[in-house]
Amino acid sequence: MEKKRVLMAMSGGIDSTVAAMLLLEQGYELVGVTYRTFDNISRGCMEKEKGCCSVDSLFEAKRMAQELGFEHHILDIRQEFKDTVITNFIGEYLQGRTPNPCVICNSTIKWGKLIETANEMRCDYIATGHYARIGHQDGRRYLRKGADLSKDQTYFLWTLTQENLSRTLFPLGELTKPEVRQIAFDHGYEKLSKKGESQEICFIPGNDYRTFLAEQVENYTEKYGPGNFVDTSGKRLGEHKGYPNYTIGQRKGLGIALGQPMFVIAIHPEDNTVVLGTKEELQGKSFFAKEINLMKYAKIPDGLEVTAKIRYRNEGKKASLYPEDNRLRVVFHETMDSITPGQSAVFYEGEDVVGGGVVKGYKLKAFSFIAFSASLQ
Repeated sequence: MEKKRVLMAMSGGIDSTVAAMLLLEQGYELVGVTYRTFDNISRGCMEKEKGCCSVDSLFEAKRMAQELGFEHHILDIRQEFKDTVITNFIGEYLQGRTPNPCVICNSTIKWGKLIETANEMRCDYIATGHYARIGHQDGRRYLRKGADLSKDQTYFLWTLTQENLSRTLFPLGELTKPEVRQIAFDHGYEKLSKKGESQEICFIPGNDYRTFLAEQVENYTEKYGPGNFVDTSGKRLGEHKGYPNYTIGQRKGLGIALGQPMFVIAIHPEDNTVVLGTKEELQGKSFFAKEINLMKYAKIPDGLEVTAKIRYRNEGKKASLYPEDNRLRVVFHETMDSITPGQSAVFYEGEDVVGGGVVKGYKLKAFSFIAFSASLQ
């Protein structure tokens, strides 16, 4: 029987390397690929590049593939990455929303380009080092949380299509991170087994998105300069440094003292105002999600009860889904903090991913949906 050929996405880190080891042991024929996506050096900063986009990681991935005995390719897709992930990242902040670049990258780069490259290299499947599993029901494929819930990455993968899932292998889905480290150690890679991992956005040095925007956007300071902080009644509270510098739920770094803790609860790009409110005013129970991708079901029944996650580091809360034309109205069963336009909302039944979407409009105690009509675009 001919070996199935797999395009293995290699980052140079422990997860993709161990995933490759496991697939080789299962008898697959591997072709390694690593993408050059971004030159992570900001103006005036010669700090050494870090993370999965660095030059060091590219050559570490190649070295690992060579040691494990399969071919490896480095592909330069910096222009595609800029045109999709970075353009979206900048554009969302300039629209007063908070982007999720890992989700965009997974759909357009990691799977979009991987499938394309797999076809060119005659590979049957693609594989990554993500902690996720794939389930099957009624002729559909859907994501299931990884066995290691502390490492589960399904939140970032909700955009994957049925075709994507039919071509994908997740060798680490049933493993915990300690087990992955032990596998690396047992294969003689002690240094790799102890390797840390970056929590930063790969193209943002030091996770400082504000400096990144200032460097990437022409005449940024002049176009997106100071404006007004206002309260929920529209009363001016003080001056801010430009609305793209703030995110929903932010409390620290506001540069204004009002005698009580205040949070960013709305951002209005059209008049460069940032609305501040109390913790209670930040809370809400419902929002609209658009750009919906369904996994477990071909159609969402009205009122389907799910666990909805609106941030990665969030266990999620019970909610009901109500389809309305090309969007979902999501109603939590209890109040939530910081419902943030631009972020991903992912819906679960137990460990199964029902689907996901992007938060576009929301309702807080202090406002109606109409007050945030700009967020629905």
